[in-house]
Amino acid sequence: MTRGGRDKDREAPSERRCLVTGEVQPKTGLIRFVAGPDGMVVPDLAEKLPGRGFWVAADRAVLQKAADKGLFSRGAKAHVRAEPDLVDGIEAGLARRVIELISLSRKAGDAVAGFEKVKGWLADGKAKVLFQASDGSDRGKGKLWTPPGGRWFGCLTASELGLAFARDHVIHSALAPGGLTDRVIRDAGRLNGLRGQIGSSSAGKDSRADER
Repeated sequence: MTRGGRDKDREAPSERRCLVTGEVQPKTGLIRFVAGPDGMVVPDLAEKLPGRGFWVAADRAVLQKAADKGLFSRGAKAHVRAEPDLVDGIEAGLARRVIELISLSRKAGDAVAGFEKVKGWLADGKAKVLFQASDGSDRGKGKLWTPPGGRWFGCLTASELGLAFARDHVIHSALAPGGLTDRVIRDAGRLNGLRGQIGSSSAGKDSRADER
């Protein structure tokens, strides 16, 4: 038995075991896969595909090991093959999902962009998540801060964040609690693992003078 009286061999519904590392962790830090009818392994980023699911940590090195060593077959209980660019495809897919979710949040009035707007939301306690572009300059990022009890992410480039706001580039953006924000946090956290970024602790760096 573990602390809290839970049987050690029975995983909570929100946890899964990584087939590469053997570690049990929350699903938010893992990516689900299924075996396709053609014998190819298929990443299920939305966690909706039918079939036996198997899980791998959202970490580039771990995912690459699963592909290189044929470990997906162990999870599928059958021989499956991985595309040569599987890991890059997962990264691109997660980036698209994060961009689309932020865009939908913007349309719902739950996301803003631009240094002054973001700073205002932070000061007024309206923000739960702060995004700052990974390729933004260092000069002003430190002037913003992670929302208390919230999250910071630096996993998108300025052009990627710009896509979410129908702009050429965006350095700073913020999301309000509720709406799609928890889904953004989940997928952005996974994208951090693919891009080798830490997106949970503090605001990064800052801003371009021409940020809108």
